[in-house]
Amino acid sequence: MTAQSANKILRPIIEIDEEKCDGCGQCVMDCAEGALEIIDGKAKLVGEFLCDGLGACLGGCPTGALKVVERLAPAFDEHAVEAHLASQSKDSAPATLECGCPGSAQMSLAPKSGCPGTAAMSLNTKTGAKAQAAPSALSHWPIKLRLVRPDAPYLKGADILLLADCSATAYPALHSELLPGKVVLMGCPKFDDLEDYINRLAAILKGANAKSLTVAIMEVPCCRGFAHAAAKARELAGVNVPINLVQIARSGEILEQKAI
Repeated sequence: MTAQSANKILRPIIEIDEEKCDGCGQCVMDCAEGALEIIDGKAKLVGEFLCDGLGACLGGCPTGALKVVERLAPAFDEHAVEAHLASQSKDSAPATLECGCPGSAQMSLAPKSGCPGTAAMSLNTKTGAKAQAAPSALSHWPIKLRLVRPDAPYLKGADILLLADCSATAYPALHSELLPGKVVLMGCPKFDDLEDYINRLAAILKGANAKSLTVAIMEVPCCRGFAHAAAKARELAGVNVPINLVQIARSGEILEQKAI
């Protein structure tokens, strides 16, 4: 019996309904204490003393499988959390979830070179003919800002591209001009939680010692939220990383580039 399990107190703690849990792993990403893991395709509380009971993991759960209850449990142990997170960060291998969910597994990729033998093939949907396409410049997975861990190894000293998701479709030269050499973080400044993005980006900028941050947005007004988020995150992180704003037209060309 551990010291944490010997003495229990009545306090708030996370409870998981396994019948509702689909094993997506979003709660694992949202738990800053590392108290949750995906085991046998379901979210599990791996240490009651690691859970602070504040419920930061609730909002991202798509099925409502998580809730905060009050029951007897070991007291929350901040020192145990620090040791737990430190032991996780020592492993430089990409973190993978047992459910195998590709949206949550952190991994580095090798961007394709421009050699003819490695280039991807595109399909003309009208004629059915195949042609050589530009190679992918994607260097990591996942790419959604909500899923990228601030301690991911590929973020260290990186040039970061904060990409409004519509821009990826509108800008045809994304993989040949904007993306090469950058770590991309993607989201929607209109429909996603911008405050959450600010906090996540601040944690990344503070911990990764990023070289630069490029913000690619569309010309539509709602997209400018990402420019605000980037500037606010830099302020919260207390870093002096240069930020370059790239505005893309609906028709696909770059309208403006400037430092912010």
